[in-house]
Amino acid sequence: MDRAQKEKVVEELGQIFESSGVVVVSHYAGLTVAEMQDLRARMRDAGGSVRVAKNRLAKIALEGKPCESIADLLSGMTVLTYSEDPVAAAKVTEEFAKENKKLEILGGAMGESALDRAGVEAVSKMPSRDELIAQIAGMLGAPASNIAGAIGAPASNIAGILSTIEDKAEAA
Repeated sequence: MDRAQKEKVVEELGQIFESSGVVVVSHYAGLTVAEMQDLRARMRDAGGSVRVAKNRLAKIALEGKPCESIADLLSGMTVLTYSEDPVAAAKVTEEFAKENKKLEILGGAMGESALDRAGVEAVSKMPSRDELIAQIAGMLGAPASNIAGAIGAPASNIAGILSTIEDKAEAA
């Protein structure tokens, strides 16, 4: 890798560290190519990405970034999983690590906050952006359906009473 390529990698990594909602750093020693492809596919489906980079270049890219404190995690065979959604990368990485013990989560960063192993796990348990939007939409729609039910209830009650009276009249 020549100097120009290294500079390009540092620039790309710098963009990742600046624009990602969350970055998770893990050791991947022992993962097969198929397992790594599975992780990449899962991450892509969740809207995130996986990046393996030289630790030295990643540390250079971290200089001056809000999440500079995660530079200490960059040692050994590390893989970066990241996403714009502040939860997606942590969720997918956590699920993959539970199924595959070869992937060891070290920590990560969420904005300016450095996360340890427990922090990544806590973030992974939070609802994703899509889940939050669905919850809010459900909350917004609930009052309307309650009003519609309340408005329709008296009519159905009257219909039920009339039906009962009619049945009694036919029986007599």
